[in-house]
Order: sequence, then structure tokens, then C-alpha cells
Amino acid sequence: MPEKILVALSGGVDSAVAAAILKKAGYSLTAVTMKICAGEDASSPAQRHGCYGPGESEDIEDARRVADFLGIPFTVVDLCREYEQDVLAEFISGYAHGQTPNPCVYCNPRIKFGALVVAAEKAGLDFTRVATGHYAKVEYDESKGRHLLKKGADHKKDQSYFLAFLNQRQLSRAIFPLGGYTKPQVRQMALEMALPVSDKVESQDFVSGGYQSLLPDSPSGPVIDKSGRKLGMHSGISRYTIGQHRGLNLPVQEKLYVIRIIPEKNTLVVGAEEDLLRKELVATDLNWIAIENLSSRIKIQARIRSSAEATPAWIELQGSNVRVMFDSVQKGITPGQAVVFYDDDTVVGAGIISDSPG
Repeated sequence: MPEKILVALSGGVDSAVAAAILKKAGYSLTAVTMKICAGEDASSPAQRHGCYGPGESEDIEDARRVADFLGIPFTVVDLCREYEQDVLAEFISGYAHGQTPNPCVYCNPRIKFGALVVAAEKAGLDFTRVATGHYAKVEYDESKGRHLLKKGADHKKDQSYFLAFLNQRQLSRAIFPLGGYTKPQVRQMALEMALPVSDKVESQDFVSGGYQSLLPDSPSGPVIDKSGRKLGMHSGISRYTIGQHRGLNLPVQEKLYVIRIIPEKNTLVVGAEEDLLRKELVATDLNWIAIENLSSRIKIQARIRSSAEATPAWIELQGSNVRVMFDSVQKGITPGQAVVFYDDDTVVGAGIISDSPG
């Protein structure tokens, strides 16, 4: 009897091809799509948008069309409450406290491989593992007795960074059919299989029109330089992130950047571009994948944001947190972002940046 797989369809090309690959391989599939109650805007032009924002109904119907095309059962699961509590609330709170959280880092373990799976089980759907269209790989290491998360073959599209907070149980049930393919190969397969979404534009952003639309208004406050001299006023700390230059509107000639946010004083500190350079950070909320725990100082490669390259660093325990010491200076280390630790293509673990000492 073929293994029963729950395949999460987003309405996009990647998840559609992932489902088609599994169907061709002989698995018994059930498709599921989550409804997260993204705001609809009738005035928005028809286009592929972020995962949260106008067009959710269109995406759900596209997912349904893919399931019908492949001849597999299809279910929509309402996760509006869970998404608001476990992703949006964390996102909004982070910005209100001077951080820059990445919503996908929370969504994958809490929603896609968390609440979605629980809801599917409660709905009576029968499956043993869960498949998505992520570009990553999962392997089991018998010597360690651990499930490993690895980079996808397409390193430009690799999404291991966004999956680095999955736990061992979640990884044990995860299937990533696209892990060995490049994005151009996936596009070509979609065309050759004549999938209904083969010509759909790829989603780029978390929310269509920008994340600022999700954030409540916050009070203005002072903008100071490193010496404490007041240079002007900001329009609310939730509107700024480390490394930002645009929108400061300061009456000075030199080009200044946000180098620190002090939420308890509602204050932005600005400085020159060189002031964004750091060689250390402290990470909290740790999740270990390749190891059970960090017991000694080890050399890894660390990635401080999704668009950054992983660079050599040492990591060591600092109480319940981890201190990360880079071989070379890093620009714009940002509290709230995830830092992911790699050993070549294998994810060792991850944490949330809480501080970046000079």
C-alpha cells in the first residue's frame, strides 16, 4: 500500500510541482491549503502577492485547481486565529520593541508544520508525512540518531534558513521534493506537466504593499548620534530597522544610518556606515538540529539574514544563549532576525539575534 502524504498547496508553482512529483512517484496524496484571513483589497491589481495580503482567495482557488488537475482530495483549513496569535502578534511585537523579526521563521514551525498538521489530523485526514514546496533537504543520520536539515541543490533559492526552527519530530515527517532541483528546472517541469499555475509569477514578499500596513502607529521620539546629541525626531521606532537610511529626514549633510534602536527610550541612534560593522552577536531562543545541544566552542558558518552568505564564525555558550564570534566584520547585524548555523550544507541550529556587541 502506498504511503499516505499530506501535501501543503499554496497556490503557487513550487508546491504544485512538489505534489506532481510525489503523485508520479506513486504516493497516496491528500492536499491541504491554509486560510490565514489575509486582508482582501478589491482595488489591488491581479498579481502574485506576498503570503499575507490581498489575493488569498485567488491562491486558494489556484491550489484547488492544482489538486483537481492531479486528481487528489483537497481541504481548506482555517488557521486565521492561530496565524494571528503565533505569527502576526510576534511580528508586530518585535517591531514595537525595536526588533526586525522574520515572519517565515515563525510561520514554518508554528503554522505550516505545526497548527496546519494538527488541524489536518483533527479533520480526520490520514497521512504519515507532510510535503511542501520548500527548496531544502531532510536526511536521517543513523550515527547521530537525528534528522538533518540541509541546503537545497539550488543555493540561490535555498530555504533552509527559513526552516531552521523545525524540531526533530517535524523534520522526521517532512518531505521536500524540490530539494534536489533548481528553480529553472521546477519551472520547466511545471510547463511540461501543463500544471494550471505553470505561468504564475513567484511570490516575493511577506505582505503585499509592505509590512508597515500591519503595524500600529507608534509615537515619535528623538534621533541622536553616538555622543547623545539630538539631531531630529523619528516618526515611530516600528518604522525603522538597523542599517536604514531612507526616511530619517535629518538636517545634516552626512549620510547617516540607524545603528541602534533603544525601545525603552523610544530613541534611534544614528551613525556612519562603518558604525554598522560588528564581529559578534548574541543569540537566544535556540533550536539545535544536527546536535542535541552545544557543549563546547565549535567553528561553524553563520548566516545573519536570509539574503546573506554564511560566513565562518565560532560559537560558544553564554548562559542559556550563544555568543557568535565572526572571523570578519558583518554589516547590519539586526536584533530580531534569525542567525542560522551551518556545517557546510547541514544546518547545525539557529537562534534569534538579541544583541550585537561592538
